[in-house]
Order: sequence, then structure tokens, then C-alpha cells
Amino acid sequence: MEKEAYKIYIVGAGISGLIAARVLEDNGYHPEIVEATDRVGGRVKTDIVNGYQLDHGFQVLLTSYPAANKYLNYELLALQKFLPGATIFTKGKQKIIGDPLRNFSLLFPTLFSGIGTFSDKLNILKLNNRLKKKSLDEIFNQPETTTLAHLQQLGFSDEMIAKFFKPFFSGIFLEPNLQASNRMFEFVYKMFGEGHAALPKAGIEAIPKQLQSNLQHTKFHFNTRAIAVEDGKITLEDGTVLESHFTIVATEASSLISNLKSQEIAWKSCETLFFETLKQTISKPLIGLAADNTLLINNIFFHNSLPTASSGANELLSVTIVKPHNLSDAFLIQKVQEELQQFCGITDCTFLKKYTIPKALPNLQQLQYSMSPSETRLTTQVFLAGDVQLNGSLNAAMLAGEAAALGVIEALGSVVNPEHLKSEYT
Repeated sequence: MEKEAYKIYIVGAGISGLIAARVLEDNGYHPEIVEATDRVGGRVKTDIVNGYQLDHGFQVLLTSYPAANKYLNYELLALQKFLPGATIFTKGKQKIIGDPLRNFSLLFPTLFSGIGTFSDKLNILKLNNRLKKKSLDEIFNQPETTTLAHLQQLGFSDEMIAKFFKPFFSGIFLEPNLQASNRMFEFVYKMFGEGHAALPKAGIEAIPKQLQSNLQHTKFHFNTRAIAVEDGKITLEDGTVLESHFTIVATEASSLISNLKSQEIAWKSCETLFFETLKQTISKPLIGLAADNTLLINNIFFHNSLPTASSGANELLSVTIVKPHNLSDAFLIQKVQEELQQFCGITDCTFLKKYTIPKALPNLQQLQYSMSPSETRLTTQVFLAGDVQLNGSLNAAMLAGEAAALGVIEALGSVVNPEHLKSEYT
């Protein structure tokens, strides 16, 4: 049988599914993607509201992600880079801390911020140097503990943890108490140190759109929901049965595959509220952190501090909340506006839209960096992809999609395109 004649289906048009399709195409196959929504991207989407670009939750691309460097064209994405630091709101005042070795303008604000002890600053230098020498395999093979315990073991003061590490990494790990794995902390910290946090000029959805545009021989079935996957077939919500030689499930598989029903993934959720404001209170492209444990707000960002492809009449502010609460939407908006005014000096906020993201990040144990193609194989004809297989990151989504596609190709006994066998990170 010719390669393009094989019926290889991918369930889910998120980042992982799109990468799986790319690897299959690169090796001569013509896959088909079944996607429940109306467009690609999964959790990586952007809406335009009143001219403003609203990402589905505050998301950034870390430019040093090895898989992103392999599969994305950064120049075409027109990446806009954040400064390597943060504005910390504490007791109603702003204090800037950052990495002056990477941006000299952050030297004096950091020195005179009053946040952290001299010992904390030495510990940051030590951590930076240690992680430069540490490979990703070493990071993901170390014994697991919580990020909080790890920071305490490294000797950071309670103040430094409370005012910087907790609000900064709570916004990344989507939980307020730094209970995420130390493996993930060191991985993300290393990635921040070796590259930049950035956003495509057209918003985060430009990433999956670029991946889709590079696919020449992949057929998409949008607004098509799969409800069951078995060897040789996929059952759709309308009762249609698709016959398949191989299927890659690039979304949560427990609801689709009968013998995984008891292995449902736990998820971390978050809420992001967007507001229109008359002015920016953070003058540089820096994330704002709320360094007060009593606040509902975790982090804020003025999106027009970076150039955007589409921009409304005024300023766009996003507010991320990771703490659980029982407030109605009306009370939540009011509470956030009160905190913004009292603690961040931000007034005249006009509410635009709220995104509640119940499945923002998989809550995983025993995190891994990568997996072999054979490890993605669940049954004779079904393979698993998605960041849920490794760790909650865009990099992991890409690596899992690549591994699952290579698993299918391996099962077919094909000669794999040697480009996909290159080491991911040196």
C-alpha cells in the first residue's frame, strides 16, 4: 500500500496533534485530524474583542524551548519579547526586580527594590549558574519534591519566596502554594534564563495557525467530536464510524478509550479577566505580580506594552486568578477592580471578557521531559500524544506529538525522516 493510502487519524487539533501531522507528512503520509471545535489550537487560542487581542488565558512562549525552535518560525511569528523581570506590587507600591545581566536597565531598580536579602541575590546567581550546566535529562531525572520545599532547601528567605517566587510561579503552575514539581520549576527557570518570554504580534493563536499553514497533505474535520476510539475505528458523536489503520489521540484519552476510564487526568484551572483601561501603570513590558497572600489577583499584564497586530482604542489589561473562590461573576469583577485600585493604582477599568479555563494545565506526577516512540503506543493501533504524557508545557505537547507520530511510523516499518531523529537538546 502507498503511504498516502493509509488511514491515519489524529484526534485533536491542538499543538500536539498539529506536530504529529507535520511529522507524518514529512515522512510521506496524509493524516486526517478530527477536531471538536471550529479551529486549530486547543487551549492556545486568541479572540478579537473591541479590537483587542484576548488570548485564552495569559500565555507566553519561552523562546528557548527546544521543540519550539525546531518547529516554529520565530521571525514569521514576529515575536515580541518581555523584559526579563517583573513589577511587584507590595503595600500599594511598585518595585521592579529582574536580571540586570540580560538587561542593564533593570540593574538599579533591582538593587534598590528592597526585595530579598543579599543572600537571596547570591542564591539566585548560584541557581542560574547551576542550571546553565544542568541538562534537561538531569533536571527531569532528579528526585521529585515540591517547588516550595526546593526553594527552602536552596536557602531562599521567606520574603523572597512570598514576594517573588510564589506570585511569579503561581501564574505559571496555576496553583497558589508552589506545590508543583521541582523538576518543572527548574525546567521553566532554565528556559527563562536561556531565552525570553515572548508573544507573537498577532496573539498566542498565531502559533497553531502557523503550524496549520505548514501542513500540505492533512485533511481537517472541524466541529467533529469523537466519542470513542478503538483499534481500527473512531466513533463520532453523530454515530458516524471512521475506519482507521492507526489513531493518535492528541487530547485527553480517558473519555474516549474504555480501558482508560479509571485513569482520568486531574487538571489545574484558572480564570483570566480582561479590562480596558485609560493608561498603563507599568511603563515597561513586565509582568505585574501581586505579592500579598490575601489578594485574589495573582498577576497582571498590560498587553499593549508590546506591539500587537490588533489594538483597541485604549489599553488592554489581563488579570489572572489561580486561587479557588465561590464568587459570582459580578462579585468577582467588582472584587478584582477593587484590588486593582487599592493595591496596583489602576482605576477606570472597563470589563471586557472573562475566560474560565477548567483544563488549563494537567496536574501530573513523575514528570518526564521526553518519551520514546514505543512508549506512546497504547494498543496495536492507538497511540497517545498531548502534554499530559510528559509535563504541562508547549514544549512537551510538541515532543509528545512528535513521538506518537514516530511510533505510528515505526509500527508501519517505515524509514523515518532522519531530521526527526536529531537530538532535541544539546
